Amino acid sequence: MTEARQIREANGKLGVLMPGMGAVATTLVAGVEIMKKGLAEPVGSLTQMGTIRLGKRTEDRVPKIKDFVPLSPMDGLVFGGWDAFPDDAYEAAAHAGVLEKEHLNAVHDELRAVKPFSAVFDPSYVARINATHKKEYGSLREAAEQVREDIRSFKSQHGLERAVMINCSSTEAYAQPQKSHFDLDEFEKALDRSDASISPAMVYAYAALKEGVPYANGSPSLAADIPALVDLADDAVVPVAGKDFKTGQTLMKTMIAPGLKARMLGMAGWYSTNILGNRDGEVLDDAGSLKSKEVSKLSVLESILDPEKNPELYGDIHHVVKINYYPPRGDAKEGWDNIDIF
Repeated sequence: MTEARQIREANGKLGVLMPGMGAVATTLVAGVEIMKKGLAEPVGSLTQMGTIRLGKRTEDRVPKIKDFVPLSPMDGLVFGGWDAFPDDAYEAAAHAGVLEKEHLNAVHDELRAVKPFSAVFDPSYVARINATHKKEYGSLREAAEQVREDIRSFKSQHGLERAVMINCSSTEAYAQPQKSHFDLDEFEKALDRSDASISPAMVYAYAALKEGVPYANGSPSLAADIPALVDLADDAVVPVAGKDFKTGQTLMKTMIAPGLKARMLGMAGWYSTNILGNRDGEVLDDAGSLKSKEVSKLSVLESILDPEKNPELYGDIHHVVKINYYPPRGDAKEGWDNIDIF
């Protein structure tokens, strides 16, 4: 039997540190700050609006998750992060254009106060961004130490004992696990020699784990999921999670595909196309970054439909994903899907 682990109480405020303070991160910050003021409901938040059943169904005990699980309240969240551009959260959110100005202006001061640390940046991993706010370092080991110092500085500045890191950065170029990814000692040697196999996402993940900060990966990039960092997380007893937020077209696939499988309907093909014009789209206009996103999107159907167990229904699916950068679309991403079932 697995030994139970002691989980610390959610005492004090919680720092939420995000590599990548673009559209996703600033929308999160603005949304939480708006909700703190009672100007909106936390629609879409499982922890804030979802319920959990206790006991038998007939007992009708269904408290909200936030009232049952010892989580930090929204009032206790403090935001920070890193970005390749120096814009504060208000400027970045206004540029992204996700939220209306009336919403941003309601939390103007709170967003202005969220200023990013300079980023660990490597143009070989994100080719389409001309970074103007990046760290200077002699080696990737030094870069990781700078991120660790940023974490400690942020916690000290805000009087925090706890923090988490959520990777909201742009999709990095596709990469397969390399020798340096399989062993922590090899990984740290690669940091020392600034090996090209070590990406910025891995540097952030390593820094977080060394500081005892739980890490969630909201991008499809290789990060804390490489064996070396999984071992580091296990040894440090620090949780890691995530592989791409999957909040758009892939979210729809994860809702529709289980329904088709539950009815034992076969699938001959699924064709998906996306058009988007924000920074995310610009980054994905690069073939390397695009492949990382495509692999993430393509893998979701296989994991849900399990073609090995149902070869006659899902053994020969033609799954095609197209993503196109179209600047006039801005952040109003649009997706079309064609599903051929039998």
